[in-house]
Amino acid sequence: MEKTVKILKKPITATLIAIFCGFLVATVILAASGYNPFEAFGALLGGIFGRPKYVSNVIIKSTPIILTGVSVAFAYKMGLFNIGAEGQFIVGAVAANVVGIVCDFPAIIEVPLVLFVGAAAGALYGGIAGWLKAKYNINEVIVGIMLNWMALYFSNFVCNIERFHKPDSDGTYAINESGFISFFTNWKTTEAAAEFVQEHPIIGDILRTDANAGILIAIALTFAVSFLLYKTTKGYELRAVGSNRDAAEFAGINVGKNMVQTMLIAGALSGIAAAIFIAGNNPHGISQLSAFESNGLNGLSVAFIAGGSPIGCIFAGLLFGGLLYGGQSIQYVVGAPSEIISILIGTIVFLIALKDMVPVIVDKMGKRGVK
Repeated sequence: MEKTVKILKKPITATLIAIFCGFLVATVILAASGYNPFEAFGALLGGIFGRPKYVSNVIIKSTPIILTGVSVAFAYKMGLFNIGAEGQFIVGAVAANVVGIVCDFPAIIEVPLVLFVGAAAGALYGGIAGWLKAKYNINEVIVGIMLNWMALYFSNFVCNIERFHKPDSDGTYAINESGFISFFTNWKTTEAAAEFVQEHPIIGDILRTDANAGILIAIALTFAVSFLLYKTTKGYELRAVGSNRDAAEFAGINVGKNMVQTMLIAGALSGIAAAIFIAGNNPHGISQLSAFESNGLNGLSVAFIAGGSPIGCIFAGLLFGGLLYGGQSIQYVVGAPSEIISILIGTIVFLIALKDMVPVIVDKMGKRGVK
């Protein structure tokens, strides 16, 4: 009995319960709407694992939201809510796109340059919210929301600049090929590639996608952030401030400085997520936005599902990417609206927000069992 109670009190248990309940709610809604839930979820799984290219596309879809999730989780450890990850992502994409068009160096220089500029732009944009919070105690949520909208309109402004605007389109030119991080970009169009695809259908199916090195960069950065948080003095300072700001200040920790540094790092993670997206995916450019694409906003959900754990964001991001990509199959195969996936995700996030209730319920059940 005691072992069962301990298992139920673990954060991962609450997360798994939330995911299960999310699918349960989706099942009820599908059934009430006249659709077969098992057929719908079968289509969902088929849309994720049905073909090698589906798995590849899920990974591609997940990569940016893993990093924006880590961005939100990192700021949260400091007690800051980085709702501005969306704006940081957009600004990072604009900066990476502009530099990738203007500069045309060899790949060994161009790729790091595009990624660095995207990260730097995101860091500076995130740093604004951190500085205003540290200097004037202005709520970072309000600042983040306003900066998100400013980033959207700034992106549209850049799209219409003659130097970058691609004629007969609503977007910009692609960055120079030397800045691509996608695999075998030029080789894919050769006759040798066509022969290879016929002889190796599984690998060939993957090569038909925008498979790129982004997921490797994302995983490396996630482990680096986790190491910074839990294995370094700076990480201890950040977590101390997040746990108790007054106590940390009393202990001699510069709270304001750590706030700014936290938002700089969080912004850099969102910015490099955007740079990876630009360098790794067609059309390798930005387009005019009528609304947020939610690459940063989805990071909020990923961070919550992961319980604020950077490493957990990898798995939560893959789950989120799988639901977003595979969810399209529900509409194609079953005919059910794809919005059911949004309901599923929303339910999971909502229940995870209530995960602190699980230990309380377990304690009450335990006391009743004793009686």
